[in-house]
Amino acid sequence: MARQIFSAVGQAKLMNRYYDLFRSHGIACGQVLTTKSSLELPQHYENQKGCIESLLSCGIIPIVNENDTISITELMFTDNDELSGWMAEMMSCDMLIILSNIDGVYDGDPSSTSSRLIREVLPGYDDMSGYIKDEKSSYGRGGMHTKCGVACKVAEGGMPVVIANGKRDDVILRVVDCDESLPCTRFLPAGR
Repeated sequence: MARQIFSAVGQAKLMNRYYDLFRSHGIACGQVLTTKSSLELPQHYENQKGCIESLLSCGIIPIVNENDTISITELMFTDNDELSGWMAEMMSCDMLIILSNIDGVYDGDPSSTSSRLIREVLPGYDDMSGYIKDEKSSYGRGGMHTKCGVACKVAEGGMPVVIANGKRDDVILRVVDCDESLPCTRFLPAGR
């Protein structure tokens, strides 16, 4: 029950932070809470999709998060990367950008000078296990293993995916603009 209590308090603080950040740019945002089990029900899925479409049509940025106050461990998303994959597919997005604390997927330990960044992952290639350790940052539930699993699945469905370092300046704009100087890993989409 402690996780639910912390989530209830944390969700309010998180949305206040998002509200302040977006408002400083003259942008409205709204909160959309979901659960994995509700997205598996067709009517709930369509209701959520309709809600997000309505927010976007009104110029409101939806902040989608798992409703941790009612999610139970067995039915939770692995992490926000998995949730982002569901949302990107639901909304038929042009691209999914997954931010990390490193530049992308490396062919070895990212902290080793001998490791190199993998710049592209071809469609259908989903065995990244030789490159990825099952380590997580101190801030998340998932890690690079989950990020790559989501990226491979979404790319296999025909959507390009990029894993990039969220600490880099203008990273999202640079990904969208296909800035070749940005170190990142691009998962090329199948069937495009």
